[in-house]
Amino acid sequence: MAAYLIRRLWQMIPTLFGVVLLVFLLFKAFGGDPAEILGGLNATQQQVDAIRQQLGLNEPLWTQFGIFLKQIVTFDWGKSWATNEAVSNLFATRLPATLTVMVPILILDTLLAIPFAMGVAYVRGSLTDRTIMVLTTVALSISFLVYVIVGQYVFAFQLGLFPVQGWSDSVWTNLTTYAPLPVLLAVAVSLAPTTRLYRTFFLDEIGHDYVRTARAKGLTEPVILMKHVLRNAMIPILTNVAVSLPGIFVGSFLIEVFFSIPGLGREILLAVNRSDYPVIQAFAIYIAVITMVVNLLTDILYKLVDPRVVLK
Repeated sequence: MAAYLIRRLWQMIPTLFGVVLLVFLLFKAFGGDPAEILGGLNATQQQVDAIRQQLGLNEPLWTQFGIFLKQIVTFDWGKSWATNEAVSNLFATRLPATLTVMVPILILDTLLAIPFAMGVAYVRGSLTDRTIMVLTTVALSISFLVYVIVGQYVFAFQLGLFPVQGWSDSVWTNLTTYAPLPVLLAVAVSLAPTTRLYRTFFLDEIGHDYVRTARAKGLTEPVILMKHVLRNAMIPILTNVAVSLPGIFVGSFLIEVFFSIPGLGREILLAVNRSDYPVIQAFAIYIAVITMVVNLLTDILYKLVDPRVVLK
């Protein structure tokens, strides 16, 4: 296991270097002139040249790339062009709000989808199964914006159960007052596709020979599902969760914008609209690192869930 971890961590270095190089070249090729963006429409040519000199844009390309690498290694991303706030501080202050909303969404979606999908797989082919599949298809066809608008109108305006928007400095207040409505709506949206997907995983395992052997031994269907099918279906379920996991560190700009949550998702959207390159570049590297770490942890979990998995 130790050798595998060292090898995987070593392999991350060229992968991360490739991501950094790609981000740097893309911004150089298609990002426009940062000096002109910072200077604004009314800036003179002398002002633009002074900004370009200050940012080191007059240096050779390889020197600029070295400065970019130094920023990544030292975690000094400079300051946001729009707000003059340190990019590192921006991430540190926005991430807690994002996690307050996204972590409950992922946990509830996973914990609810697995038993729902197992129950549907248990009654496979029945009227209940077909009805649930139709309902999930309808739920998938409705835009998330519709859920937000209807949810805010019904639960906030009409019933007064939750505030429409808002956020505070207290984590407990946010969890109990401001986060429940966006979490409820997000889980309602994500539960339909995950239930259908996990149902497919369970049905695929039910068709294997070991299930027929278990039935021949006299085991009941619930025991087979809980003891055998669930464990073997955990590999693709973990894969699906791993794909979603980086999203909890990114946030949802739709949720954060419509519910006025000061998280990373809304900040990235604002950065894109403002052409705030330091924030966008830092975010690109940040999500690449998170994705690689999550993939490594998922591979390790494969071994814990199924001892037959060999880590090479």
